[in-house]
Amino acid sequence: MAISNKYTVSILYPNVECEYKTMTSTTSHDLGLDAITKTVTQDPKEQQQFMRILEKMTTSGEVARYRLDVFEDVLMLPEMRTRLLDLMGQIDYLKEYGTWRKSSGDKPGLWDLLHRLDEIGSYITCVEQMRDCLGDAKIRSQGLKDLKKYMDDLYNDSCFAQMKKDIIELKEVSKEVRSVTVGINVNERFEAESMGLISINSKPFKKSGILGNFADAISNKDNIKNDTEWDGEMRYEQVDSSEFGNIGEFIEKTGKGILMQSTLVDANTRKGLAHATMAQVPDGDGVGSSTAYLSNTAGRMIGLIVKKLRNTLASYTDISISTISKLIPELIYYIRFAEFIENAKNKNMHFAKPDVSSDILMDAKGLYNLKLAATHDSGDDIVDNDLSFSPEKTIYILTGANRGGKTTLTQAVGLLFALAQGGIFVPCSSFIFTPVDMIYTHFPADEDKTMDLGRLGEECVRFKEIYEDSTENSLILLNESFSTTSFEEGYYIAVDVIKAIADMCTRTIYNTHMHKIAEGIAMFNEGRAKGKASSIIMASGDGKRSFKVVEAPPEGDSYARDIAQNYGVTYEMLTGDNK
Repeated sequence: MAISNKYTVSILYPNVECEYKTMTSTTSHDLGLDAITKTVTQDPKEQQQFMRILEKMTTSGEVARYRLDVFEDVLMLPEMRTRLLDLMGQIDYLKEYGTWRKSSGDKPGLWDLLHRLDEIGSYITCVEQMRDCLGDAKIRSQGLKDLKKYMDDLYNDSCFAQMKKDIIELKEVSKEVRSVTVGINVNERFEAESMGLISINSKPFKKSGILGNFADAISNKDNIKNDTEWDGEMRYEQVDSSEFGNIGEFIEKTGKGILMQSTLVDANTRKGLAHATMAQVPDGDGVGSSTAYLSNTAGRMIGLIVKKLRNTLASYTDISISTISKLIPELIYYIRFAEFIENAKNKNMHFAKPDVSSDILMDAKGLYNLKLAATHDSGDDIVDNDLSFSPEKTIYILTGANRGGKTTLTQAVGLLFALAQGGIFVPCSSFIFTPVDMIYTHFPADEDKTMDLGRLGEECVRFKEIYEDSTENSLILLNESFSTTSFEEGYYIAVDVIKAIADMCTRTIYNTHMHKIAEGIAMFNEGRAKGKASSIIMASGDGKRSFKVVEAPPEGDSYARDIAQNYGVTYEMLTGDNK
């Protein structure tokens, strides 16, 4: 009799033909994805999982729609979301991707069998509760419908009920083991030489009443016994295995005991076994080696229990928890982002479900930077903008004052695509887009990365790599590129870079303080029917930054004039000549 998983299911990766590319860690950092995931979850492991999902990109509109529909269900069904999150906390073995590692040719020991028992128990709980949860919810997405069908098929398998019955019975059997008693022999240097399993017990040791503090016991020479029989006088001191690296180190540093407790599972009562077995302490006598030794020895001492566990669990060796294990981080990904967006909405921040298109490259209304917004207590003071790409207009040359919002806007556009293609609602009033195959960022590098080539050389090498990897389906974000050298050198390189990007018709934002580049829009667009460039500026008025973007020629030295007036370094302000 064997139950098996008939097929696999994912709520992030539908069964469609597509190619995935992985965003570089530099790009995800430039976009602020790492900062956003740290806001979404405090768990470092979940942060890493979320980053891996967001960094994996494909141009498949079907994948994006599939994910967005799943996320909409998770966001709009808070009761289902809460129940699923509660379930995640109950199934520790599955959440940690399971513990079962079956070695070919080796019979699993007691510890392996007990872990496998808990693993299958968690698997049963997950199937039953997830099936009930999805069955009660008014789900509409194909992803969650497929997941519900998957759970139904597992539950209705003819062997599922028998497996549940067997696992319950095995749990009762395993409850008899609550603690083990271990003896350790030491040499004249107080180093562990060998240890032995003295008994397996039905009751746990308690904090006091069994063994005394070993250091106290040997402080008086008269307390050192001539035999190994316990006289009931020493009290028990519990060992926390996380506080020491190995048995010898523990004895040397603390001198706190000769017996250790190892609690396995819930238990009823059973008399301890009286006979003992001994073994030499292996090299590198760490906790793992000790546990393996105890497992083998305990297996011999309670052979009937081990035999029953082994024989019954052998019927379920084909049970693979890998599919459900992979589903758990996928569900947590959607749930955490749904909670994050729900909280942000309560702060008057707006979000939209992206609309996937095959011909509208991008049309964003009311967009804002989510990384920046995450630091705000309210969305009331957030400035939003409108921006669009079309086949005819794919390049924006963005100019404006320092600290006027150029980098913030550039980053915000990249975040829209990363989040939308990751299935997450975006910080917009509305967002229509054609998915990109990759996002490339060319932001200023750290100083230590430019030592060999110099800053300009490093920027040139890095852009060449980006250009060679990118396609007409990519998104390129340039932030003050080639501006760390003289104006003449930077301008010369930037002009050629923009021409090359225009030839490829790649969606691009190039923010720069070199206003002359934007003044040459006509030169870039001459003879082109598509892939044209446009000048946009971060508008200002009366010397104040509005953080609003408008399509217009660069304002040139008016920004410099604003800065000069702000800091009192105009000729008139310096000389007092107001004539």
